[in-house]
Amino acid sequence: VVGEPPAAEFPEVQTATLSNGLDVRLAQRSATPMVTLNLQIDAGYAADPYGSPGTASLAMDMLDEGTHTSDSLQISEALETLGARLGTRSNLDMSSVTLSVLTDYFTAALDIYADVIKNPSFPTVEFTRLKNQQLARIRREKSSPNQIALRVFPKLVYGSNHAYGAPLTGSGTETAVLGLSREDLAIFHERWIRPNNATLVVVGDIAMDDLQAHLERVFSGWDAAEVPTKNIEPVDHQETSGIYLVDRPGAQQSLILVGHVAPPKNYDGEIALQAMNTILGGSFSSRMNMNLREDKHWSYGARTQLIDARGPRPFLVNAPVQTDKTKEAMQEIYKELIGIRSDRPVTSDELGKAKDLRTLTLPGRWETNSAVMQDLVQIVRFDLPSDYYDSYVNRVRSLDVTDVGSAAQNLIQPQRLIWIVVGDRTVIENGILELGFGELHHLDADGNLVE
Repeated sequence: VVGEPPAAEFPEVQTATLSNGLDVRLAQRSATPMVTLNLQIDAGYAADPYGSPGTASLAMDMLDEGTHTSDSLQISEALETLGARLGTRSNLDMSSVTLSVLTDYFTAALDIYADVIKNPSFPTVEFTRLKNQQLARIRREKSSPNQIALRVFPKLVYGSNHAYGAPLTGSGTETAVLGLSREDLAIFHERWIRPNNATLVVVGDIAMDDLQAHLERVFSGWDAAEVPTKNIEPVDHQETSGIYLVDRPGAQQSLILVGHVAPPKNYDGEIALQAMNTILGGSFSSRMNMNLREDKHWSYGARTQLIDARGPRPFLVNAPVQTDKTKEAMQEIYKELIGIRSDRPVTSDELGKAKDLRTLTLPGRWETNSAVMQDLVQIVRFDLPSDYYDSYVNRVRSLDVTDVGSAAQNLIQPQRLIWIVVGDRTVIENGILELGFGELHHLDADGNLVE
């Protein structure tokens, strides 16, 4: 007999502020002798200068390629000797620098970590190499149907003046990246990577007093400064639906990506919204996947997704389907979007499964430091209450079908959808036109209109 599931208990989080203004969050866990740090910087792709998408990605890639005292090989060798891992990356809202190290080697690794954050030198040789890699990445993205759609979608939904209007991949455009100099990356670092614009999240085997003393030592001389403002203002839905076709002659399948803007992650109705998305297309057993994959056999997988963002975020349906079923698959996607908000509302059974999926996995999930880190980062990134996960399970469990139905009504706007289809125009265009889902436009892989 299956017993009662264990309670999901998020670890206690301690807070402190360094003398330079850097906020620190610590979840002390001693089960393993490890410490993991994640510096969350309020920058990300949304901090790219206007006309220069791809700056944040390249700047963060360059951060550990050399400092004023060490080159990239010396940094790598020192980290390898300590058994430490250091990483840098960006997403839509945030840039981050991470470090994972055994507790015994924490002090030595922290010196390297702070040096990389404070003193990157952006060496010319490494800049040229990584710039060429990013250009190659853009070219690869423009040959992948899914990446093409993610590159094209933001400009159609947000417009070119919004901070979220650049390609969702974060790599930028070839023209913009070709125009970047190492001085541009140094300026990005100077403007955005400041202690008053960041939060350091720490999980692992260290006490707050010790941690704070070490941090004060290594981050001395890293000073607060005024930081620019990102344009992540609300965005209206498009007035009508539209279809944007990117031609891929000879393609054996079509990539369908459809969606529109959705409320920010810290939206009051987020719990109900996530439950609704789980049922519609956010899990393997969701309606969208069961329809297109299991019932129709037209796709290996169809999903819906709310891409996390501080501002108005993208709500997407992503479905690669066989070419000769492109029209029919679009009809089924539309039917599912309409159905969950009208004639096929969420059932109690569906909601019960969604609640289980979103809560019963948490006790096991929070046994790992990486999962605790991930959820602490969510609290920081979206300015959630510090006790957000303390009451999370109860809030999910208290949902009813009315709550989830209202979430579907509020989110899904069937008459304001942006459809992007990447596939063989000669095979699929006539069928798409027959649907009458909106005016059809033709785009190239950069999102430019073509005849």
